[in-house]
Amino acid sequence: MNISATIKKAVLPAAGLGTRFLPATKASPKEMLPIVDKPLIQYAVEEAVKCGIEEFIIITGKHKRAIEDHFDNAYELEEKLKTSGKKKLLEEVNKLNKINFAYIRQRAALGLGHAILCAKPFVGDEPFVVILSDDLIEPSYNLLGEMIKVYYEKKSPIVALDEVPISDVQRYGIIDGILEGEVYKIKDLVEKPEPDKSPSNLAILGRYILTPDIFPALETQKPGAGGEIQLTDALSRMAKKKTIYGYPIKGKRFDAGDKLGYLKATVDFALSNSELSQKFKEYLINKVKALL
Repeated sequence: MNISATIKKAVLPAAGLGTRFLPATKASPKEMLPIVDKPLIQYAVEEAVKCGIEEFIIITGKHKRAIEDHFDNAYELEEKLKTSGKKKLLEEVNKLNKINFAYIRQRAALGLGHAILCAKPFVGDEPFVVILSDDLIEPSYNLLGEMIKVYYEKKSPIVALDEVPISDVQRYGIIDGILEGEVYKIKDLVEKPEPDKSPSNLAILGRYILTPDIFPALETQKPGAGGEIQLTDALSRMAKKKTIYGYPIKGKRFDAGDKLGYLKATVDFALSNSELSQKFKEYLINKVKALL
């Protein structure tokens, strides 16, 4: 098992039902919800591309064809932009055309662990990245790049961490660990613990670097919280046999899978957009003044 190989593959689970955004996600993927002018999943792909990722495995489900269409060539649109002289828009539409995508259908919503297990034939015997696109990282912060650097140093699985209010721990996988330098050496991981039983308030975010030995753990993992195959439970079992590290986030992230988090991300990303920032800032200031 060559766990020291260069990381070139990313798995993007996108088969969830998106119930927190119903009815908008009844027939449209949650991952295609836009933040300003890009869908959530494109931010995730661009984040990985900046880190040298070359191959993407997207785990899809029913009503997810829009994701495949989004990353496919759009010849009529491209020709229209070309003949209209809209060079900047054409470059924006084309920039992901040369990336390799594979799509795997998760036939039933059996959990994040099961979704990642579906990627086994494509991942093979290589380390790989997992990105959950509704955990949105500000583009100026290279969290994934920092995690990959730690992986090359430690040669062990890495999960991203963020401190959350203790009242929110039941929404996340939570780690129990010891800080060693800039990373936590993880002793255990617990999926959605009750606040009074949580080992910490260090929550696992939607960024993982995993080694292929996660697959045997997932294949034998029994259903956990929600009756689903939980990645956190499989990592907990692995942590008893090998070292797993947690990397605390140093930049800003948004829980765009939550309505309030999604709105916050929209505001922040709009304010950082050179074409929108000034007028949008003026609008917000006037809006807040009118409410006071």
